[in-house]
Amino acid sequence: MKIAWGLTVCLACLGAMSPACAGEFNQKLNIGDQAPNFQKLPGTDGKAYSLEDFKQARAMVLVFTCNSCPYAVDYEERLSTLTRRLAAAVAKGTRDREVAVVAINCNLVEADSLEEMRKRATEQQFPFHYLFDESQQTGKQYGALRTPEFFVLDAERRVVYMGAFDDNTDASKVTREHVALAVQAVLDGKPIEVAETPPIGCLIRYKRERGGR
Repeated sequence: MKIAWGLTVCLACLGAMSPACAGEFNQKLNIGDQAPNFQKLPGTDGKAYSLEDFKQARAMVLVFTCNSCPYAVDYEERLSTLTRRLAAAVAKGTRDREVAVVAINCNLVEADSLEEMRKRATEQQFPFHYLFDESQQTGKQYGALRTPEFFVLDAERRVVYMGAFDDNTDASKVTREHVALAVQAVLDGKPIEVAETPPIGCLIRYKRERGGR
């Protein structure tokens, strides 16, 4: 019954002329979809960034996160460690393996303001880009629901992984680093064994639109 239901859903997508069915845990994107663009989002370093600014990177890690979610805070160190590890590989002369790591905050509460983001980035010495999307459109276009929620993009900026950073919120019990393995697969030109997992974290605080949507 599950297979038949999934087939029916995909046929419905085709009938509606949708570019692709949504993923198993994502209502907007599926694996293999082109990553939605973003433009001129202000960063904690005082600059504004677009997706195009990272075109030199062979792969890209995009994470929707914030200051105020305890899950997001717990994963800051893990994300920083991964970012430094990837940068160290490039520093050794493997520039063709460059990976861009970009965090985007869509929350609009005071604790997640750009000013507070700057303070957090300075205090924690984030080695990754930390951007603010006041419009919240980037999160909506990616179908992001939680913080932190991760997307790995290949050189053509197709989505090759989306979901959780790893398989356990307790760092001491992690047995599989989903994001790191997906990045490694992209750099090595190999297929990704686990391409989608359910994201775990706080709900992104999207503004309600008219009609309660």
